[in-house]
Amino acid sequence: MKLVLIALRNLNRQKRRTYLLGGAIAFGILIVTLINGFAGSFVINVSENFSQLLAGHLFVSAVERSDDARERRIVSNEQPILGALEASGVPVVTVTRRSDFSGALFFQGTSVRQNIVGADWTRERFLRDRLVLVDGSFENMLRTGADGRRNGIILTRDIARRLNVEIDDRVIVRMQTVDRQQNVGEFVVAAISFDPGLFGQLSAYADIDYVNELLLVPAGSYQTIGVFIPDIRAIDESAEALYAALVERANVFPRTRGSDDPENPVAALFDSGDDEEWTGTRYRLLTLNDILSEVQQIVLLLNGAALVILLVLFLIIMVGITNTFRMIMFERVKEIGTMRALGMQRRRVLLSFLLEAGFLAIGGIVVGLALAGVVMFFVSR
Repeated sequence: MKLVLIALRNLNRQKRRTYLLGGAIAFGILIVTLINGFAGSFVINVSENFSQLLAGHLFVSAVERSDDARERRIVSNEQPILGALEASGVPVVTVTRRSDFSGALFFQGTSVRQNIVGADWTRERFLRDRLVLVDGSFENMLRTGADGRRNGIILTRDIARRLNVEIDDRVIVRMQTVDRQQNVGEFVVAAISFDPGLFGQLSAYADIDYVNELLLVPAGSYQTIGVFIPDIRAIDESAEALYAALVERANVFPRTRGSDDPENPVAALFDSGDDEEWTGTRYRLLTLNDILSEVQQIVLLLNGAALVILLVLFLIIMVGITNTFRMIMFERVKEIGTMRALGMQRRRVLLSFLLEAGFLAIGGIVVGLALAGVVMFFVSR
């Protein structure tokens, strides 16, 4: 107990030295924690953003092939999917239904290529919570025109600027139907959303009924069913269970990735089974991890680089602290001699200095973690 009091007294006696060393330790812990935290949360945040924008963690679509080998991407019968979900035991938060197409938007001689997603705005609360509107409102998406259609569209601020459109402007769209025929339609700008950058090309949204009408998808059908699960880390396990249950109820594309293009797993999944002879309806299961596989590869590289930076930074900080502490020890040679002259054993002198270093390290670590928590709290707001 006396050694503890001596160590604390020595730390309090030289406040400037204590603050210098403790601050160096706290700064090192702060930087290490921030880099580690940001690198570790990047994938989860990107995945969560994508899951909200794509409306799910697991996605099931269907392809209908006729006798003459013509294909249509359309889910006409969802019972095998819903039955497989129930039988698989996969925990489900909510189920969404969407249709989408890639088309060209025209306004006063200007055109922009854009992916347009049809959503059910009376049910999808997740999307409303995720999208940040800078103009217009979600209520505009529920308005019907003179022809009874809900043809509102939400564009990102960047796309709206490129088209030079404002709220209630009418834009023409040219696209292909599910039968690969050309079709045109008209949208009314209902709202303009904040441009999410990486997700900009995924962020034009319309009403699913009007999108289905343009695609010539029959009423009650759609193109993709999305499934939200409670834990994003359980995507792969849930996909395996759902796939096993779906295979028992319907014809399903294999989930094995092709070897010709291992760097593009999504394309490999879509190409799988194309050489097989089949007719009727065939289902395809895709996960959020499949879509984000290339992003995850980039993150792995970033994590590797961050680890190297952390090790180098940690080494620099530790060398600096060690050298500083060694210089301080040289300055305290007289103090050590006095303690030895008063009869304190060598082991107890060493233990006293180790206690000082331990208390200093604990204080620096606590302060560094607290500062990192404060910084990440304000950054995450």
